Amino acid sequence: MDRNQRPRSLLDSLGEELIAILTPVSICMFTVVLLVCILNSDPSSSSASFSSIATAAYAESDSDSSWDKFVGAFLNSLVFVAAITVATFVLVLLFYLRCVKFLKFYMGFSAFIVLGNLGGEILVLLIDRFRFPIDCITFLILLVNFSVVGVFAVFMSKFSILITQGYLVWIGVLVAYFFTLLPEWTTWVLLVALALYDIAAVLLPVGPLRLLVEMAISRDEDIPALVYEARPVIRNDSRLVQRRVWRERRASQNDNNDIENTANRNEVGRVVRSIDVEEEHVGSSERAEISVPLIDRRPDQAENSETFLEGIGLGSSGAIKLGLGDFIFYSVLVGRAAMYDLMTVYACYLAIIAGLGITLMLLSVYQKALPALPVSIMLGVVFYFLARLLLEVFVAQCSSNLVMF
Repeated sequence: MDRNQRPRSLLDSLGEELIAILTPVSICMFTVVLLVCILNSDPSSSSASFSSIATAAYAESDSDSSWDKFVGAFLNSLVFVAAITVATFVLVLLFYLRCVKFLKFYMGFSAFIVLGNLGGEILVLLIDRFRFPIDCITFLILLVNFSVVGVFAVFMSKFSILITQGYLVWIGVLVAYFFTLLPEWTTWVLLVALALYDIAAVLLPVGPLRLLVEMAISRDEDIPALVYEARPVIRNDSRLVQRRVWRERRASQNDNNDIENTANRNEVGRVVRSIDVEEEHVGSSERAEISVPLIDRRPDQAENSETFLEGIGLGSSGAIKLGLGDFIFYSVLVGRAAMYDLMTVYACYLAIIAGLGITLMLLSVYQKALPALPVSIMLGVVFYFLARLLLEVFVAQCSSNLVMF
């Protein structure tokens, strides 16, 4: 009986975990590449006309030297990362002050602006590109309805999970496309800077994302953020018991130490055993609907399990959760590669997928939440420049051979 209830290892379910998260990531990247190929007929002109906080310190120009472009891109990255850091610490402060309703309202308003404003701009470009006949009033009504439904789908759990996932992917596509309009040097330096920031924010003891996660765990609350849940947990009473089982078990163990020599010791032991039995029952009865967690939770690891019940990047609370920022910057990388060559896009895509697989493996080894950007972004940047260099060498070699003939 124990052998039948033994949870599967990471290797048994790694393929299922990868497919669950790679499918939406691939859809997001493919859509951004498609938009870049359709709309960005002249990348240089679009980049020059696009301005944001990521270009606040330096406006790249074709006449500037490579060193000036690098220094300017570095300054732009510093400004952007500093703004993200300040905004995240403000989020931590508001969450500490229990301003959850305000945070949810702000997130909902931000999602509405992205869907309505950025989505409307892209739709207008697509309508103009394909000459689709539609009047302004109909377009406005459809856009407002689409945006409002998207806000409710993302921040209300009564919608179908497929609708919620679809809207999250679409939000990632919209933001990622506009990031591809940044100047080239700023884009690449910014991607590397964000990967380094992700490491610091998640792994350092004073990192803002780590503080936010630990605070949410201590309060047993959800973080008001845009997070893609690839394999959602069924939220019913039995599942809630499983989600809190480790915290309850720790409380029960503390009670056992306090009343070890009292007459209630046997009763507390029965409560602990009933929690164990209920957890095993939930795990076996729902195995057909819910895949096993990426990290095996054993009783002797109960003390450390609280640190990754809610993960940033790639976590485990019975489901894989990936921040929407990871979707965005993966797609920015392949979108920028699409401006050069489709073979480079393929190389960057394989690098990002390999990075996600490595991150999942590291998650199983260290058994705590890990940032999802660094490995994939570093591999993607390296593969981009290697593929671009090899293609340039190949084209130059072919040209020289043609000249000889």
